Amino acid sequence: MSDASLPDAPACARNRDPILSHLRRLLANSRQVLEVGSGTGQHAVYFAPRLPHLIWQTSERAEILPGVRAWLDSEPAPNLRQPLTLDVDAEWPELSFDSVFTANTLHIMSRESVQLFFRKLARILQPAGLLVVYGPFKIGGGFIGPTNADFDAQLKARNPNSGLRDLEWLDQLAAEAGMCREEFNYLPANNQLAVWRKDDNKE
Repeated sequence: MSDASLPDAPACARNRDPILSHLRRLLANSRQVLEVGSGTGQHAVYFAPRLPHLIWQTSERAEILPGVRAWLDSEPAPNLRQPLTLDVDAEWPELSFDSVFTANTLHIMSRESVQLFFRKLARILQPAGLLVVYGPFKIGGGFIGPTNADFDAQLKARNPNSGLRDLEWLDQLAAEAGMCREEFNYLPANNQLAVWRKDDNKE
């Protein structure tokens, strides 16, 4: 398959290096990372060979899997795994990972799906494991930059159940899943990288 025929998310090329600079640090001690919502697969094929110490496991909904597989076939890496079929709203397979990464997903999901996401993470994330989430957030109900307010309005116009999520609400969901936020990093284009860690004592 030629590059021209691969699915393309232009934002991936713009944000991958700022994200990677943090992942190198955050995932230095990780061995198996689950990417929830791999999208086109472009992040996976870029990050995996640059983080060769870990296994990068992609996942997506069934209807999106062909595009992910096409990118992985085009740019294979020894530590990059073919995608699992994973729908946040459906039954998850039996999984266990020391880290979970997801990019630009929580504002697309419904509020109910975001709640399910955190509850299911509690079952698959190992003690002391990390959840790393990239995307735009709100803080205290306010937007970080005017472009995020416009983006939120566009999302809600397409689906009233989507929209940028309040960091405080996500902290609450994380706490209910046995996780506590460790970092909140500001990245270019009014995006952020939030990091939660699972309590060592949570099984």
